[in-house]
Amino acid sequence: MPKISGQTQLLGVIGDPIEHTLSPAMHNAALEYLGLNYVYVPFWVKPQQLGVAIAGLEALNVVGFNVTIPHKETILPYLADVSDLAQQVGAVNTVYRSEKGWVGTNTDVHGFLAPLRQQSCLWSEIAVLVLGYGGAARAVVTACYDLGCRQIYISGRQRERLGAFVASWPQITLHPLLWSERATCLAKISLVVNTTPIGMSPHTGATPLTAEDLAKLPATAIVYDLIYKPRPTLLLQLAMARGLQTFDGLAMLLHQGAAALEYWLGQPAPTAIMATALETALGTEK
Repeated sequence: MPKISGQTQLLGVIGDPIEHTLSPAMHNAALEYLGLNYVYVPFWVKPQQLGVAIAGLEALNVVGFNVTIPHKETILPYLADVSDLAQQVGAVNTVYRSEKGWVGTNTDVHGFLAPLRQQSCLWSEIAVLVLGYGGAARAVVTACYDLGCRQIYISGRQRERLGAFVASWPQITLHPLLWSERATCLAKISLVVNTTPIGMSPHTGATPLTAEDLAKLPATAIVYDLIYKPRPTLLLQLAMARGLQTFDGLAMLLHQGAAALEYWLGQPAPTAIMATALETALGTEK
């Protein structure tokens, strides 16, 4: 436990719900390792209290904070400035102080890309299937566009929401697929990304793609599930059984958190310490 004094600086994360967040575990481990008098705490903020909460965090001299569901998009009007990347994504997950006030940025894109940048892929020849059209999907689309991926397919259940998502990216050609059509493009897909909650605890027996679906993918395809509990998800179990390369959401959580910490502290984050803390937290969760 960190030692709290009158000089302790505050960092945190806001969300609703917030009780299952792993961010305090990795950030407090990093802060302790660095020998800094900081503490990182979760704040349960209801949507109708967001504006009051942002003002309160400023009044309490909080140094910075992360933003999670459901506030990543609705927080934008409460910030003094928003980075170009966060504007492109349309979502903020990291907030830090400036002379003007709170500044929002997005480190989810960096976190998502971290394991992919280690792959020797010719991204300009890669076609991607993104399952889902929520806030996480926006970060994934931005990342895939930055990689220069050849084609990006988006699949979701509701035609209207799917159309609105595609229309919100005028600078990118996205290929929409209704959920019932999601398996039709798999033969040419080299990267599948699940941004939906399908397969997340406690619904661990669910998967957005079946073994039959995954059999249509090329043998060199990568399956990336943003869920990290359970580890692995049924989707990743099926992909591994098929011999496909897989990533879960823990690497994304780690690297977005490390990037956020560097915004707040102005020094490199101890990613190895943070990774160990995440693994420990996952192992001890009930």
